Amino acid sequence: MTDRIREFLSLRRPDGPCLVVDLDVVRDNYRTFATAMPDTRIFYAVKANPAPEVLRALAELGSNFDCASPVEIEAVLDAGAGSDRISYGNTIKKERDIQRAFALGVRLYAVDSVEEVEKVARAAPGSRVFCRILCNDTGNTAEWPLTRKFGCVPEMAVDVLEHAHRAGLEAFGVSFHVGSQQGNVEAWDGALSAAAAVFRASAERGIQLKMVNLGGGFPAKYLREMPTVRRYSMAIGSALRKHFGNRLPETIIEPGRGMVGDAGLIKAEVVLISRKEKDDPVRWVYLDIGKFGGLAETMDEAIRYPIRTRHDGSEAAPCVLAGPTCDSADVLYEKTPYDLPISLTIGDEVLIEGAGAYTTTYASVGFNGFAPLRSYVI
Repeated sequence: MTDRIREFLSLRRPDGPCLVVDLDVVRDNYRTFATAMPDTRIFYAVKANPAPEVLRALAELGSNFDCASPVEIEAVLDAGAGSDRISYGNTIKKERDIQRAFALGVRLYAVDSVEEVEKVARAAPGSRVFCRILCNDTGNTAEWPLTRKFGCVPEMAVDVLEHAHRAGLEAFGVSFHVGSQQGNVEAWDGALSAAAAVFRASAERGIQLKMVNLGGGFPAKYLREMPTVRRYSMAIGSALRKHFGNRLPETIIEPGRGMVGDAGLIKAEVVLISRKEKDDPVRWVYLDIGKFGGLAETMDEAIRYPIRTRHDGSEAAPCVLAGPTCDSADVLYEKTPYDLPISLTIGDEVLIEGAGAYTTTYASVGFNGFAPLRSYVI
């Protein structure tokens, strides 16, 4: 927790669960990426946290933006960035949404199928497209894998890009995603090998690709230590030289979690502490926030947030953590319980760290009558 967030919480004392984001941390994270990867353009993944204050701060620093919908595109434009700094990175788009993005000036689109190419060709003629390829997390080192829904096999990507070329689009490059919260700095090596093969095969068909979108995957700080951005940069640079030689492509990255995750903290409250049996050693601790209030990434216990209380340092025991709603799926951590202080009581404040990404936008609009997660950006 930063001093600025600590001061905000002590002065405001907001009622109910809320997210507090420190913009100074976001700015520092952007500068860290820009310094470590000076030859790579940064496209912030808006879906991670689309707060207007976050978008404005990044726009002022010169960031580009990865958007998934016209609403996100309009939010970025409202934040002061030009359309030339926007990529429509969703591979699943309604044709009328592509048309809207094109009318707003967007000229860079993601595809992963011939069918998507045809929509872009009709609705955004002459635009640049890059094809997303499937990328397997072979070492299971990503905490939130992204392996099946988006992308096509590299061999098919060559056909998709040739189809785009013949349809009057600019076949611009290849993209992939090695998995969110990727802890292995070498994870980009295999994907870059596949991307280089697509470049070579396309060149044999007379199509000169120019760009590799390295995706996201750069981690936030949760319970375990992660490599520095500098280490990722060095490993990616080495893999680029290995697979592309002296003909290095343009590169872009799409950090989301790595940009805003550790900039935010959720203030929550203990609603109930109980046991399922009289002598059960494991307590159930129910908070006033759960999966439907913004902590959807606890699904399968994939993302394990650091949790702080005023009793930290005292004797602790295992607890199951759950949310407040009348839904049996609203359990945060049960397979691997958290050790929380025995002295924790109903009404105590609980601080959930590293919560700046994928929380407010995952919160329901009013399930069980609970209000959406409030957000304060300082």
